[in-house]
Amino acid sequence: MHSLALLVLAAVALRVFHKVFRAWQRRYLSFPPGPPPYPIIGNLLDLPTKLPWVTYTKWGIQYGDLVHISAPGQHVVVVNSVKTAVELFEKRSHIYSDRPILTMIELLTAAIIMATVYGYEVQPTNDHFVSLSESAVKKLSDAIFPGAMAVDTFPILRYLPSWMPGADFQQFAAEARELTKEMQEAPVNFVKQNMCDGMDSTSVVAKLLATNRYDEVTIQSVAGTAYAAGADTTVSSLTSFCLAMALYPEIQKKAQTEINTVIGTDRLPEFEDRPLLPYVEALYREVMRWRPVTPLGVPHASTEDDIYNGYFIPKGTTVISNIWAMTRDESIYYEPDRFNPDRFFTADGQLNEDATILTFGFGQRICEGRHHADATIWATIVSVLSTFNIEKAKYATGKEIDIDPKYSDGLISHPEPFACSITPRSEMAKNLVQATAETHDV
Repeated sequence: MHSLALLVLAAVALRVFHKVFRAWQRRYLSFPPGPPPYPIIGNLLDLPTKLPWVTYTKWGIQYGDLVHISAPGQHVVVVNSVKTAVELFEKRSHIYSDRPILTMIELLTAAIIMATVYGYEVQPTNDHFVSLSESAVKKLSDAIFPGAMAVDTFPILRYLPSWMPGADFQQFAAEARELTKEMQEAPVNFVKQNMCDGMDSTSVVAKLLATNRYDEVTIQSVAGTAYAAGADTTVSSLTSFCLAMALYPEIQKKAQTEINTVIGTDRLPEFEDRPLLPYVEALYREVMRWRPVTPLGVPHASTEDDIYNGYFIPKGTTVISNIWAMTRDESIYYEPDRFNPDRFFTADGQLNEDATILTFGFGQRICEGRHHADATIWATIVSVLSTFNIEKAKYATGKEIDIDPKYSDGLISHPEPFACSITPRSEMAKNLVQATAETHDV
């Protein structure tokens, strides 16, 4: 009995000490450095809404690896280096694996996710399901960054009726809800119809429906997430690849020479050839570094108070991994804005150990579909290089059309439209592509 009393007393004392220590932290430890806040509104007027990763990178140069910004009721910490990202998101993943609560995203209803497999053949142009996904993801992108929507800073605004001045976000949210609902329901209905017609038993959605273990709403949500998250990011990466090849023809030629030497010209490369194509591997890594598809990753949130390098990070802080800044670290990547696969080789011509694709994220929140994305993007890059030439388009006079490599804003950053010419490398290459297409159709 005496021992039990001592244990209870020790537990009470520990709890009191914990509260006192946390109070001391809040009073005497400072937040990480950042732009000076204004009274009451904090850094509300400083929060960038266009290409925020550029501003955050400039702040990182000025203030350091961790940058703190605030708005009423909201703390945001931007992580600008790989070292700090690993320390927080991986070594302290038990603290930094939550997602922030964004009122605007709550108003959209549910995660934007579509299926990896519906058993549906995407149409080459004007595909209805693809258009739904793109529109829904665009809504999410426009709403996710701190400061993008006033309702995130002042959640009480969510109760304003849509007709009141300043409540246009309500209409935005209503449109997004309808898009998300249709994006999730329509493809699943397509699968259900195919199952009724005896045409689909192998797609992921068909198998989930057949088990009768999950309700249809859950299947719609999970399937929707997988498709939207994978399709949009993959398109962005591959468009950046085409842009890089048009801008750097000498790099394209070097990769094609390696493919010709190792594979020849009478077949397409296969996954088994990947270890034999180090320059193509380096080119793939450079595509993913040069223009990361998610320049700010997906925000994390801290689930308890923390101290890092003497700085206080309170519970509930939105913590952003600035992938753009990490891929622009000149101590690692010399001339970071230049597309240069050679940076991934050692002095003796071997691939270096820098194989981490930063845009996939960190810790427990690392992209679940990263292996699928890695394989898909590599396979597409090597197949295109082996069969096509990508060049700048030309005017009728023969003069090349200049390309200004601009990128869109948002959670997923895409290259703006640009003109280029894509032609078969040879008659043999043309025949290989046609034969592959015919086999796929069969």
